[in-house]
Amino acid sequence: MSSILDLKPANVWKHFHALTQIPRPSGHCEKVTEYIETFGKKLGLETNRDAAGNICIRKPATPGYEKKPAVILQSHVDMVPQANSNIRFDFTKDPVRSYIDGEWVKAEGTTLGADNGVGVAATLAVLEADDLQHGPLEGLFTTDEETGMYGALAVRPGFINGKIMLNLDSETDGELYIGCAGGADVSAAFRYNNETFVYRDDVVVKVSLTGLKGGHSGVDIHLGRANANQLMFRFLKDAMQTYHIRLASIEGGNLRNAIPREAFATIVVEGKENYERLLMMVDYYRELYNREFDGIEDKIEMKAERQTGSGKLKIIPADVQRKLTHAVVGCPNGVVNMFAKIPDTVETSVNMAIVKSGDNLTEVKFLARSSSESKKQAICSRIESVFANACADHIESGNDYPGWNPNPDSRILRIMEKVFETQRGYKPKVEVMHAGLECGIILANVPGVDTVSFGPTIRFPHSPDERLEIASVGKFWEYLTAILKAV
Repeated sequence: MSSILDLKPANVWKHFHALTQIPRPSGHCEKVTEYIETFGKKLGLETNRDAAGNICIRKPATPGYEKKPAVILQSHVDMVPQANSNIRFDFTKDPVRSYIDGEWVKAEGTTLGADNGVGVAATLAVLEADDLQHGPLEGLFTTDEETGMYGALAVRPGFINGKIMLNLDSETDGELYIGCAGGADVSAAFRYNNETFVYRDDVVVKVSLTGLKGGHSGVDIHLGRANANQLMFRFLKDAMQTYHIRLASIEGGNLRNAIPREAFATIVVEGKENYERLLMMVDYYRELYNREFDGIEDKIEMKAERQTGSGKLKIIPADVQRKLTHAVVGCPNGVVNMFAKIPDTVETSVNMAIVKSGDNLTEVKFLARSSSESKKQAICSRIESVFANACADHIESGNDYPGWNPNPDSRILRIMEKVFETQRGYKPKVEVMHAGLECGIILANVPGVDTVSFGPTIRFPHSPDERLEIASVGKFWEYLTAILKAV
């Protein structure tokens, strides 16, 4: 079987393969930043590291290009850690197992890390190359983008000096991005004292909802994919009203920027007869959800399994259960509105990302996105109001980051359009992205940097279905090196 080390351009794929062997989930960037820092120093290039762990490697211009403007190549080093429930995988220790499937590179049951590993790999290849023509370069490698863009928030003038920045973190070949949405987290929590009764005739059941595609809550939100948290609570509300079930625990989703693919609830139902009826309700909802999402999801799985040894099971109080369920069912999720003047582009959305219960506490977490600051604040306020009406004990908004306002008159955009048309014979699409990019944050901290984002084709990032189109990587490399020469 061929490996990605056999693919062309070899210089990019060898670095991408090396990155797949380094555990680098968000929040655990130490090994990958050490690798990149060592890489820069071994090349004899000026290599700096800031307090957030960001790395900047400076490479001098090739002869004859010394007076050209300095260009920043920017990408983030962390990846989203998502694995299918049947895969035993520790993202802090295990290397990603990549493989070739026809025209794509994929990973075995986990995210691949092409977001944004391929951007990092291309930058390392540029820094290492001795056969390219370019002006002064700065490779900027930021940390913890996926969990809050913390690396980008720490970038300051002087750490980077270039006035042109190429962000290598967009995911469709042939598209140039000149703007993106901002985002904010909203969380709500219910605190309570667990009850511990389970009567002799009660049946404890674990309900599992799996098999959803999930995906990136910015890139894929317009596809209308199912949200496991939303579907689980829709079922639970009906089961509560019909069979008076009690909720012991709930867990769905684990990342703020990934559409939840799975949700699990442990519930208590009174008596064998109601238990058997509940099984039929589960079958009904499984068939219902598959009909509703026909053509969007492949196969939604839903099952109920009787549990044993639950005599000391902790139960969420009935009034909290009711308030929590009504709040989650009543909250917005998915696309809120589209741009009026930009066809087929999402302006505002919400991802009901995480629901998790623990001892005496259940938390619900959302990620709101919008290219409009006022609409972003409005949708956050709407979520806050739903939970305030449900008497949540704690409601908080945070991790607010700005969008990136488009600059249609960008000089680097004009150069990139010309290079693209020369290479391909047609014009690239110029777009505004709904997903969050670090550009807006970096530009807020270091004003006056002319910026465009582009990259090879990645599909289904933030899910175990993530895949990188092989042919697009070669096109991406040729385009990137031509831009550096043209600048």
